[in-house]
Amino acid sequence: MGTYSKGLEGVVAAQTKISFIDGEKGVLEYAGVPIGQLASHSTFEETVFFLWNGRFPTTPQLAEFTAALRARYGVPAGVEAMVAALPKDAEPMHAIRTLVSALGLYDPKPNAIDLPSVRDKALSILAQTPTLLAYFHRHRQGKPLVRPDASLTLAENFLYMLNGSKPTPAMTRALDVCLILHADHGLNNSTFTTRVIVSTESDIYSAMTGAIGSLRGPLHGGANEGVMRMLNQIPSVNDAEKFIQDKLAKKDKIPGFGHRIYKAYDPRASHLKVLAEQLAKDTGNLDLFQKSTAIEAVMNREKAAKGIYPNVDFYSATTYHCIGLPLDLFTPCFVIARVGGWSAHALEQLADNRLFRPDAEYTGPHNLPYAPIASR
Repeated sequence: MGTYSKGLEGVVAAQTKISFIDGEKGVLEYAGVPIGQLASHSTFEETVFFLWNGRFPTTPQLAEFTAALRARYGVPAGVEAMVAALPKDAEPMHAIRTLVSALGLYDPKPNAIDLPSVRDKALSILAQTPTLLAYFHRHRQGKPLVRPDASLTLAENFLYMLNGSKPTPAMTRALDVCLILHADHGLNNSTFTTRVIVSTESDIYSAMTGAIGSLRGPLHGGANEGVMRMLNQIPSVNDAEKFIQDKLAKKDKIPGFGHRIYKAYDPRASHLKVLAEQLAKDTGNLDLFQKSTAIEAVMNREKAAKGIYPNVDFYSATTYHCIGLPLDLFTPCFVIARVGGWSAHALEQLADNRLFRPDAEYTGPHNLPYAPIASR
């Protein structure tokens, strides 16, 4: 029997070459490359190729990968019909979880788990998840669906299908950077879920569905929605100080601050802060950014919040809002990014698989007699 660790904290459950985190120093690397370099110079498509292969593509390889991805933007007719049958008041995370799962129904060989098959299926899921989310959003608004445009990048096509018009280059790049920053982050809960499911030799659709269910939780991917709700509750920049002081006095958690891993500034947050400021200026949402920086200033100053830094959710909320995403699409957008990282972990797990089967420490009684029902 091993040593019990609540929440598996401190337990090393897998070896990976996909991403590295040093929480004490605030470092995040994808396969050895600092996240800031990728966010500054790469694209989401190139980053996914890098995560899946552990190397950057050549120009022809990236062109081939991008063309294959764009060719799969469309979804099966049966899944499109399913979108039209969904309740319009359904929560988007429940909708996208259901629709990604449904993709497996239209795969003639959904259970194939050899690496080429999983890679091929993962590419389709990556291409079709934005389409499914955009279709559901249009459906719940009572608007006609906007068909995917294979001439557009994944980020640009998603915003086009969502809104019915081509996004500006700045908005496209902002979403692309968000997708890069959110693509992978060590053995977090949803990534661990992915690896646990594929370790049983289950299919990639089940793994992605389970991961989405994990990400939906407010302690995981749902945290960015809490940040936006907080910002909306603060009437003006001048009210931020009192709002945060009141929450700290009540020992309430401040959405977007603190991380289980990072004991320093989240490197993703530092990059998003710059992006959020520029977008806020461009879209007339500077008050949101100013409220955010006012909150951060209070947190930096107060002893009750010492050592608690902004995480990726804090400035991604402002960024998503400035792009024009509704609040309840923040976490589903996170799904689009994470499909790339989850798939990388599925491929890595299957390449050297061992079924996850941890022990549990039993804390109940022993040797109790059975009590007949008449005597209970």
